[in-house]
Amino acid sequence: MSHAFADMQLEALAEDAWLLRLGETIDVAVNTRVHAAAALLRAHLPDVECVPAYASLLLRFDLDAHKSDRLREMIEAALSNPSPPTNGTREVTVPVWYSDESGADLQDVATHARMSPEEVIARHSAPLYHVAMLGFAPGFPYLLGLDPALSMPRRNQPRTRVPAGSVAIGGLQTGIYPQALPGGWHLLGRTPMRLFDLEASAPSLCQPGDRIRFQAIDEREYRRLAAETGATP
Repeated sequence: MSHAFADMQLEALAEDAWLLRLGETIDVAVNTRVHAAAALLRAHLPDVECVPAYASLLLRFDLDAHKSDRLREMIEAALSNPSPPTNGTREVTVPVWYSDESGADLQDVATHARMSPEEVIARHSAPLYHVAMLGFAPGFPYLLGLDPALSMPRRNQPRTRVPAGSVAIGGLQTGIYPQALPGGWHLLGRTPMRLFDLEASAPSLCQPGDRIRFQAIDEREYRRLAAETGATP
């Protein structure tokens, strides 16, 4: 077993599903280990499905193809490799129209952080975010890397409908709503990009392990891009 994964915990969730625990906290370092483990397992056990979360990895497999004791040995052997395959890291630029119209909570976040809305926008669009996992809804990326000064507890009263493309923060996380959904995060703006398209060869725009950079745009550019992508203006 590689030293990097020496403290892992493997537990059964079902006959054909295990959970590989690699930490207990929500942070980039732990999540990086999750994606490193996923890369190794996909390379050496391609028929085992790997689904990353913040600090764990769901493993699903065919009972007819794998016996439990042997599979555990194979997982440990795969994770004994010195380093995961190097396929490079994909970076995706997401244009965002930040405004009171497109992000109903921009002013509230600014007040909470004791900043101007312009400073909130500058700080939110500065980091290179890490796609920790997809969840909540198809194509919803949970992003790590938010400036701690922008951290804000979720809304006391969630909205019943958040517009598709809304860029929001909840606690120390940022996310993008791929469809119109209920939600309790604070809305800063909206992107014209389609986060999930079931008819596309790769339905989710963002994948776990990707890097995301937000690029501030104005309303005119948002509406131009929305017309091209078919997003709701």
